[in-house]
Amino acid sequence: MFTLTYVYRDSTAVLGPLATYAEPHCYDLCAEHSERLTAPMGWELVRLPVEEEAEPSADDLEALADAVREAAKPAPGPGQEPVGQGTEVGRRGHLRVLRSEPAATQPGQE
Repeated sequence: MFTLTYVYRDSTAVLGPLATYAEPHCYDLCAEHSERLTAPMGWELVRLPVEEEAEPSADDLEALADAVREAAKPAPGPGQEPVGQGTEVGRRGHLRVLRSEPAATQPGQE
């Protein structure tokens, strides 16, 4: 896996190791697509060296196990919304528009 980052100010596309956090203008690519990648006309494509894949660390395996456990949790019941999720108010293609629910007032915090 690789991360493609567009630097619009410099008209540069940078392809490097998989990013550890999300940023605007960053896109993760598989090896096949990263090999075929070309930059837009007039742009420079910079390919950063990528280390060979190493064995996953204990932290990597634990993070994967946590993600699997989270995905396996049962869906919330009717009228309940998953924590950290908003209410879908629109859709365009594969993108969703979410509206955050107002935070519930804790007793004594009025």
